[in-house]
Amino acid sequence: MVNPPALLDRRLSVAPMMDWTDSHYRSFARLLSRHTLLYTEMVTTGALVHGDRARFLHFDPAEHPLALQLGGSDPADLARCAQMGADWGYDEINLNVGCPSDRVQNGRFGACLMAEPALVADCVAAMKAAVTIPVTVKSRIGIDDRDSYEDLVAFTQAVAAAGCDALIVHARKAWLQGLSPRENREVPPLRWDWVLALKRDFPALPMVLNGGVTRLDQVEELLSEQQIDGVMIGREAYQNPWLLADVDRCLFGAENPVTTPQQALDAYIPYVERQLADGVPLASMTRHLLGLFHGCPGAKAWRRTLSEQAHRPGAGIEVLKAAAAQVRPREALLADA
Repeated sequence: MVNPPALLDRRLSVAPMMDWTDSHYRSFARLLSRHTLLYTEMVTTGALVHGDRARFLHFDPAEHPLALQLGGSDPADLARCAQMGADWGYDEINLNVGCPSDRVQNGRFGACLMAEPALVADCVAAMKAAVTIPVTVKSRIGIDDRDSYEDLVAFTQAVAAAGCDALIVHARKAWLQGLSPRENREVPPLRWDWVLALKRDFPALPMVLNGGVTRLDQVEELLSEQQIDGVMIGREAYQNPWLLADVDRCLFGAENPVTTPQQALDAYIPYVERQLADGVPLASMTRHLLGLFHGCPGAKAWRRTLSEQAHRPGAGIEVLKAAAAQVRPREALLADA
């Protein structure tokens, strides 16, 4: 049973990140938090219409709640792909209006669509007509010379009128020429104040702030004091996945699924074993675990062992166990204090 839009909890989500938030990462993240909303990597409409649909849409049922992010600009294609996602069992369809890469621009989707709010509105309306699950948009605060607060308000008005169920705003503008995607995540200044002002100006539109958040206390403050509906964390949740381990207690009033990184690893091993049996290379899964023991003595040896050995032909669970054996867990440090 799919949650109606009003019931999808957006207090914390992990951003869609190309080459990072695949099903293996999401399956691991779900062991750390049962309630955090997860997103797929961006999937283009062309890949779904003309490619291997099962390859791009597959996920493990344990990954719920889970949103599918689409990249495209043709309303009919987006409606068709949104229907595919809904039929596949996703909890939300999200439209990418924030990625600044040249490849995405050449396909006329991503951040360049902020220059065409009427087209984005048509896309949202078409998807809304095709599915009953939430349809959301992830944008920037502006692009190039279309970077005034008034431009952002006009864009928001357009997507809200089209029926957008939530707006996720990366609080940096995007330079479509002259900056790489990485530089676009770091160089333009963060403007949380714009996102918070936008929420005040559109109080009925659920709004999620993305960009620059790296700690749970920041999330708690934004939710409680700034009245934002949710916070999305990107690179920090990937590079330091243990950040998610206290989310359920801090933000959702629930029991944390695991209490130590080793417990998280032990819980992930059965998943790894099933994937290995299906022919998935070990490195496809262990690459998402490199930051698990961040801050623990032996973390460097953990990363080195996985990086050097997991890609070898026939590598199996023994590599994970050998790497973990070199780490001194956090609880041992507390005992020594």
